[in-house]
Amino acid sequence: MPASIALIIATFLWGSSFIALKYAINIYDPSFVIFFRMLITLILCITLWRWVKKFTYQQGDWKYLLSMSIAEPCLYYLFEGNAMKYTSASQAGVLVSCFPLLVAIVAYLMLKEKVTKRIAIGFSFCIGGGVLLTLVSETSSQAPNPALGNFLEFLAMVCAAYYAVSVKHLSQRYSPLSLIALQGLAGSIFFAPFLLFIEIPPVHDITALIGIFYLGAFVTIGAYGMYNYAITKVSVLTAAAFTNLIPIFTLLLSAIILGESLTVHQWGCILLVFIGVYISQKKTRKSLLS
Repeated sequence: MPASIALIIATFLWGSSFIALKYAINIYDPSFVIFFRMLITLILCITLWRWVKKFTYQQGDWKYLLSMSIAEPCLYYLFEGNAMKYTSASQAGVLVSCFPLLVAIVAYLMLKEKVTKRIAIGFSFCIGGGVLLTLVSETSSQAPNPALGNFLEFLAMVCAAYYAVSVKHLSQRYSPLSLIALQGLAGSIFFAPFLLFIEIPPVHDITALIGIFYLGAFVTIGAYGMYNYAITKVSVLTAAAFTNLIPIFTLLLSAIILGESLTVHQWGCILLVFIGVYISQKKTRKSLLS
C-alpha cells in the first residue's frame, strides 16, 4: 500500500476519534474510556501475536520504548481525555494542525535537526491561532472551559510529537503492531489504578461503549498501524504533514454528527493556524529523518 494512502486512512480515523471520544466522555470518566480503549487494543494485539512478535531488540532501545510509552499512550491520553471534558471536538481537532511543527521542534531537541526560519514563523502562527481560538471561544455545552481544554490538547500534541520521532527511530527494528501492542500494554497498566477512584454509571450506554470499542480497535490499531507503517516509508515530517487533514475531517464530522458549529472569529483563528501550516510546508516536504 502506498504510504500516502495509509496516511490518509490514518488521518480520517484520527479525525473521527475526536467524535467518538467526545461522546464517550460525556457518559463515562476519561480514565474509564481510556483504560478500556487500551485493553481492547491489547486483547486484539494478543490475537495478532504472529505479527506483534516481529521485532529485533537492540541494546539501549528500552530508553526509547519506555519514554515513548509514557508520552503516548499514558500522558497523551491523560491530557486528551480530560481535554475533551472541557473543549469541543472541533476545537481540539484544529489544534492538531500544530502537530507537524511540534514534530520539527522535538526532532531538533532530540536529534539536533535544524529548524529553519520558515518552521519558526509557521510555528508562531499556529501557536498564535491556537491561543486566539481559546480566547475567542465562549463556554458552551460542548466546551464548558475551552481555555483549559485547549491547553490540555496542546500538551497532548507535544506528547504525540515525541512519540512520532521515537517511532521513526525504532521503526526499522519493530513492526507497527509491535509498537501498538506496547501502547496497549502500557496504557492498560497505567490507567487501571484510576478505576479505583472514579464513579462508574450503574446503567451503561451502548452507543458510548461502541465508541470505546471503535477507539480501541479501529483508531488505535487502524490509525496507528497505518501511520507506523507509513513512517517506515517516508520521513517523519512528511508523515506529520498529512495530519493537516485531521482538522478538516474533525470539523466535518463534528458538524454532521455532533451538530457543533464555529463562529466567524473562531474560523479566523483557524485560518491563522492553517497559514502557519502553509508557511511550514516547504520544510515538511523535505526528508528530515530518512
